[in-house]
Amino acid sequence: MTLSVKYLQAKQKEGGGHVGDKGQSEKNLGDCKKSESPTRCYCVCHSNADRAAVQPAGLDKETGQPLHTASEHVPSPGESQAKKPSLASRLSEKVQTSLDSDCEKDEDFRSDRKRLRTAGFKSQKRQRTQQGVIFIDDEPELEKETSDPQSWRTASSNQAAGLSSSCSASEPCSRCPCASDKDMLKDKDKDGRKKIPKIFFGTRTHKQITQIAHELKRTVYSGVHMTILSSRDHTCVNADVAPHFNRNERCKDLLEAKDGRSCRYYHGVQRMREQHTLQWVHGLREAWDIEDLVTLGKRLRACSYYAARELMQGASIIFCPYNYLLDPMIRESMEIDLAGQILVLDEAHNIEDCARESASYTLELATLQSSRDELDGMVNSNIRRSKHEPLRDFCYVLINWIQESQELLSERGFESASKVWSGKDTLSIFHSLGITADTFSNMKQNLASVLEKEERVGVVNGKEDMVLVPTIGSSTATVLKNLFMVLDYLYRDNCRFAEDYRVALQRSYTWTNQVPPDVPDAQGFLVRPRARHRQSIRVKREVLTLSFWCLNPAVAFSDLSATVHSIVLTSGTLSPMASFSSELGVKFTIQLEANHVINKSQVWVGTVGAGPQGQKLCATFQHTETYTFQDEVGALLLHVCQVMSKGVLCFLPSYKVSPPAEPSVLKDKTETSN
Repeated sequence: MTLSVKYLQAKQKEGGGHVGDKGQSEKNLGDCKKSESPTRCYCVCHSNADRAAVQPAGLDKETGQPLHTASEHVPSPGESQAKKPSLASRLSEKVQTSLDSDCEKDEDFRSDRKRLRTAGFKSQKRQRTQQGVIFIDDEPELEKETSDPQSWRTASSNQAAGLSSSCSASEPCSRCPCASDKDMLKDKDKDGRKKIPKIFFGTRTHKQITQIAHELKRTVYSGVHMTILSSRDHTCVNADVAPHFNRNERCKDLLEAKDGRSCRYYHGVQRMREQHTLQWVHGLREAWDIEDLVTLGKRLRACSYYAARELMQGASIIFCPYNYLLDPMIRESMEIDLAGQILVLDEAHNIEDCARESASYTLELATLQSSRDELDGMVNSNIRRSKHEPLRDFCYVLINWIQESQELLSERGFESASKVWSGKDTLSIFHSLGITADTFSNMKQNLASVLEKEERVGVVNGKEDMVLVPTIGSSTATVLKNLFMVLDYLYRDNCRFAEDYRVALQRSYTWTNQVPPDVPDAQGFLVRPRARHRQSIRVKREVLTLSFWCLNPAVAFSDLSATVHSIVLTSGTLSPMASFSSELGVKFTIQLEANHVINKSQVWVGTVGAGPQGQKLCATFQHTETYTFQDEVGALLLHVCQVMSKGVLCFLPSYKVSPPAEPSVLKDKTETSN
């Protein structure tokens, strides 16, 4: 290797022009850069493929030399010497092939290792040659081994057969850096830098994010770029939106300025949308919590909800509830792209239920009828008629099928009836209604078209001006998106997930408050009392609900496993691992079951049959309602809290068992004991 490096250095000095003429050498270097053109790939497998293409078909019986046909060109000794690869080219081949073997592994998550040659190194040389790897110091022995023409022919044919399936001389192969050029371009961002995977840390609730952020602040990574994704319920700072029940609709109305008003906090997002500004200008240099961001948003009069979303672009770790990662609708609305990212899901024993809920959807008939009416208005107003009309017809078909299927409902309980179809049966019914995979694909394109904002020339106050084309409301868009999400799962991969769904039509009744209509008096006048004196009446209303139930968590989890870089699931109750892995439809190659932090000698499991007063603790439905049982359980818990000086964690089977007064009493007692 030392001789090879020195030889390369000598060749570089010979080809560098006048070494002392610095300006001339820089000029030549600049000319070389300007005249740079795509060069032929000189990787080992390409060169082997070229040599295999011109190998002789046979040998002369007398001389033992390779035979040449009339159409073949017999090279002269000078030409053969000129075409023989030099030591420098072979060294570059070695570097490229070593780079190729490293590129196949992930450099970001692998420590550097030196290649050590074992005792069986020489016996593996021929195998390495067939794999397209050649070491320069192996050349003499390789030439000696293949000096015989017959063996040379056999080795070459084996190389050609092995290389023909993976690469050719005219196209990039999979064994050298020339094939990874396009992949490297895909792995770079807009600035040309290598993309670094982001870490999405999912928890079950927002409260757990507070605990994790507090623990992150105690580590050496407390200054890492981060953000926390949450709903408007936790981050909205606008006094006109926060008190409303439906904050999402109110926020969107302000952003679209439907009533002539806009959100002034949204226009101040640029004050806190950058990571370096957040850390070095506003003082959030260590790991922060949602409350810290909300407090900063109120002080700067900036929207902390959209600021958290903007901070996601430059963040290295993103905290969020894990339904933000599993639910495809939330991922779309929050603009979360999980391709090539790292997912860490804490408390993952709840991930199965969350995955099933994410791929399910339930809507009422009244909501579907409201969406149909809005689409009908768009069609009658001739607004993107060709796009809105198929969506309106889809709603009409679905509504008619629901109304006709009421006759199939069977009584299930008091004032409730239902009918359940399997996924396969539902697809057959939809096919008879004209809803197929092809029509569904067209409807998805129509929905994407009607949601796009478009401006057209119109007349405003007698003058031509650019007018924004009206679009459907957010409620109708949400209904259609959720319906199309379920249909997408049903039709995906030749209806692979059809049997994992159940479609249910349910009828129930609800009581609503309704203000009685105004009735004229004897003289025909309408006398309306004041609002506080008007008495509403209770009205019984029928409710028809169409539900798409996903029974398999692997349906929603398939979106993650197919795109992300890696998934890490952590929990204290994931066993048994095999059934958990099969439920999610993902094979986890790395599994760890750690021992408990508490020694077995410190754990005691038992039952307490009686309380301090000697009363038996029989927690049946008849006994839990009695004051005797409740007083005995309360006395028992009080005694345990007084004995255990380090605190007590108590679980109750239901909220009904724990009256509102008891938790505060227990809390006071526990704090006193601490």
